[in-house]
Amino acid sequence: MESSLEGTVELMNGMAFTATAGSGHAFTIDAATEVGGTNRGPRPMELLLLGLGGCTGMDVISILRKMRQDVTSYHVRLHGERADVHPKVFTRIVVEHVVRGKNLSPDAVKRAIELSATRYCSASAMLGKAATIEERFQATDETSGRETTGVIPLR
Repeated sequence: MESSLEGTVELMNGMAFTATAGSGHAFTIDAATEVGGTNRGPRPMELLLLGLGGCTGMDVISILRKMRQDVTSYHVRLHGERADVHPKVFTRIVVEHVVRGKNLSPDAVKRAIELSATRYCSASAMLGKAATIEERFQATDETSGRETTGVIPLR
């Protein structure tokens, strides 16, 4: 496990930057056109939200696989609400896990999400210091056609 991370962000032009992670992966970050950008890449706060989705998504799928759940598709929907005044931090984030599988156990899905949110996802732990994070799920068993939805009570 990596205990420290590095990266660089270099100005291209206007408000656009090339962001390069320590792993060597690079992408463009830019601002909206109304604030001087050219809309060539995601905004920094979008990246924080997507980082949360990737972090919890990797946890949840890993846990479900260890539980021997036959997941056929999985995605995480994210919605972040921000403060009206600067520094405009996230105040509320809704994370919705949408899982499909064969003979899928809704209890296994709920437990995997709970473990990610309360024990494993460092992005969730960090963002949870500033924002209320609500975890939701939609689990569809392709074998029976049964769909279960709910909210995971975390605190």
